[in-house]
Amino acid sequence: MESLEIPYENETLSAKYNLPHVGEDEQQDLYHYGNSLIKIIKEIPNQEIGSHTFSHYYCLEDGQRIEHFEKDLQAVINLKEGITSLVFPRNQVNLEYLKLCAEHGITAYRGNEDSWIYGPYIQKTNTKIKQMLRLTDAYINLTGHHSYKLEKERAHPIINLPSSRFLRPYSNKLKVLERLRLQRIKNSLTEAAKNDEYYHLWWHPHNFGKNIEKNLQFLEEILKHVDYLKRKYNFQSMHMRDIVDFISLNEKN
Repeated sequence: MESLEIPYENETLSAKYNLPHVGEDEQQDLYHYGNSLIKIIKEIPNQEIGSHTFSHYYCLEDGQRIEHFEKDLQAVINLKEGITSLVFPRNQVNLEYLKLCAEHGITAYRGNEDSWIYGPYIQKTNTKIKQMLRLTDAYINLTGHHSYKLEKERAHPIINLPSSRFLRPYSNKLKVLERLRLQRIKNSLTEAAKNDEYYHLWWHPHNFGKNIEKNLQFLEEILKHVDYLKRKYNFQSMHMRDIVDFISLNEKN
């Protein structure tokens, strides 16, 4: 696949570097294939299949260029899944690439929280102090709730639906702080509901791969709170395409 020929200066970032470890199909290699899971998701109402790029493309790493990104993006389009939402790997949002995304049918992306500790970064700029502050912010409100209204500047050339909170996985080392972590998220969800704002909670599936029961219990507590906010404030759960469709409908009216 030509789109995998990306000359990162750090070649270990390239998907091609890992190809020797990939099996022939899902039966042989459950870790690198998930077509059966995609089919299950598509059969469930109110779900969206988005893109994390084709090759887990790093948009800010040394060596990559916009023409490489376009080839990767075209590979996504060739899947013919009608994908319109994009999440940049490692949150490496490259603003120069957003116009290209629009040209290929992408209508929304997940931006970063509005704080210097969450700005787009590569490995050498991801300092220890930033890592420690992000960890602390997961338990104690250092940077705000990060709920938001959609302002006009978020919609050009495609709609920015920024992250509000990464749902960190359960940690045995920090288990005594779990109630703080939960309350941090619930407080921010409440703030969003009261002010008719959006709150973008996200995580990777593999984050629940360890301590599965603890992580699912934590998520259930969040969902119970969302249900409470729905009853009290008409707070709604939406995926990225839902929000784009909602905005388009309001613009027409």
